[in-house]
Amino acid sequence: MEFIQFDHVSKSYGKQLVLDELELSVKENSFVTLLGPSGCGKTTTLRLLGGFEKPDSGKIYLNGNDITALPANLRPINTVFQKYALFPHMTIEENIAFGLKIQKKSKEYIDDKIKYALKLVNLDGFENRSIDSLSGGQQQRIAIARAIVNEPKVLLLDEPLGALDLKLRQSMQYELMKIKQELGITFIYVTHDQEEALTMSDTIVVMNQGYIQQIGTPEDIYNEPENAFVADFIGESNIIEGIMIKDELVSFLGVQVPCVDKGFGTMKPVDVVIRPEDVELGKPGEGFMDGVITDCLFKGVHYELDVQCGQYEWLVHTTKYFEVGQHVSLNVIPFNIQIMNKPESEDEEVLKEDD
Repeated sequence: MEFIQFDHVSKSYGKQLVLDELELSVKENSFVTLLGPSGCGKTTTLRLLGGFEKPDSGKIYLNGNDITALPANLRPINTVFQKYALFPHMTIEENIAFGLKIQKKSKEYIDDKIKYALKLVNLDGFENRSIDSLSGGQQQRIAIARAIVNEPKVLLLDEPLGALDLKLRQSMQYELMKIKQELGITFIYVTHDQEEALTMSDTIVVMNQGYIQQIGTPEDIYNEPENAFVADFIGESNIIEGIMIKDELVSFLGVQVPCVDKGFGTMKPVDVVIRPEDVELGKPGEGFMDGVITDCLFKGVHYELDVQCGQYEWLVHTTKYFEVGQHVSLNVIPFNIQIMNKPESEDEEVLKEDD
């Protein structure tokens, strides 16, 4: 059995179904990110694991033990929230020691744990500082220190970097990965930030409307999305309706293009997914399709282009500058064309009703 397991877990708030028969397994000592848009069920999943909510049905297991009915304070799990939940009237030392004092640990034990935790989050010597004197990033680190002194088997992080500015958020991502390696415990992380998930995780769980859309490594999720939602949510994509002519040949936008995908049948409707960075631009007539550049934005590491080809406007990322109005051709190697089955009509109706 996996270290953490959700077994057909469902949860509703009133008439709103948030999780429907959720099945999820997590390996020990992994860094797993629950990723999805607002309202997809990721935070509810975290709260169910932490014991802050109870499922309507199903079971939750930790290391083979059923913890579904176990109160939050009896679970070997700690949580770091987005707003940190620190006590402003206490010193940093008192904040970190709070849980240990409730457990009636000795003063020597508590002092040792405080020093270890502060060293781990690079805040040695901050014991007597007040919470109000700290920056947002430092408060975040104290919240993590307070959580880890209790030696949890699982650390839950509910969008903990959401209140930080971009540069500090990026810095804290690497700090969290270092802390994870040092502690050797299981991290379950919730975010709606795709880049954050791709940077930090061993495994990403993409969720939408209470369902898991795909589970995989960051590389798998980005390079091999299983459906159009994942392809569109993780990074940017050109998603085009097409027809699978036969194995390794797809038709879209009036042209037939070689691909590497097989097993979709013949003359079947499919979605064709092509990442912007996989589109190559050349002189007119050299690719599978010609177009004209309608916009060119400098993004620092690349240029973002809009290329109008008939009725369809392609998104293209390139390191080379192109003039607006310039005529070009588009080309993509077969390996970089992803083919996906289109959803059944009944599923599409359900999605429309949910929207």
